[in-house]
Amino acid sequence: MTISPHDIARVLSEALPHMQHYDEETVVVKYGGHAMGEEDMARSFARDIVLMEQTAINPVVVHGGGPQIGEMLKRLGIKSEFAGGLRITDAETIEIVEMVLAGSINKQLVGFINAAGGKAVGLTGKDGNLVLAKKLNRTVVDADSHIERVVDLGFVGEPEKVQGGTYNVNADTFAGAIAGALKAKRLLLLTDVPGVLDKSKKLIKQLSPDDARALIADGTISDGMIPKVETCIYALEAGVEGVVILDGKVPHAVLLELLTDHGVGTLMMR
Repeated sequence: MTISPHDIARVLSEALPHMQHYDEETVVVKYGGHAMGEEDMARSFARDIVLMEQTAINPVVVHGGGPQIGEMLKRLGIKSEFAGGLRITDAETIEIVEMVLAGSINKQLVGFINAAGGKAVGLTGKDGNLVLAKKLNRTVVDADSHIERVVDLGFVGEPEKVQGGTYNVNADTFAGAIAGALKAKRLLLLTDVPGVLDKSKKLIKQLSPDDARALIADGTISDGMIPKVETCIYALEAGVEGVVILDGKVPHAVLLELLTDHGVGTLMMR
């Protein structure tokens, strides 16, 4: 498809009100899911982040790496289980988690952003005690008996201002803590699904925190979507204006959400 110079100019002109809305504002983008494993998509994402910075938006990228961690654990013959959407992380697993997240993924993403003209710096929660965490347990409900039980997740943590050892902090939770601390204008959670889905698997375009809590309680929101939605609620309560859960596999999803009238995903606001 050929786009004329006039069409390009029109699109840029129509983006002006959106650029003004986010002018000099902080936008936290959580990047994760299977799209991270595809180099072309990762480079496209990096280019979009640089474009955001060029339009006077201050982007902060928080990345996950669940599929990559899972693949490395499989290669090493280490079994991994989940509870309530979070990986149970023992002492052997935490070494692999740190290697994959702080090593290969972080530096690859930094390299892609810098190659696109940005000046990215890659940090972990350990660097300068950027984020201090405490141990996290998860309560799950048995599907048959409906009895609650507390699962020890091992070296899994949640952000808190206390110092400890190394914890595997869910990337969504981490992004929410960063967005709240920075009082970000927006928090975008890029994932592998279009957003929050109802029981008939249709996209819910907008949710309030109370609506979200009710959907968790009745089982509509389950598994890995639970920590995402809990992060949304936390971020809103911490002062973030709005949070969007959207499909990171959609080309230029971040730009579609921020710089056009075509909102994508599920929006949560106070």
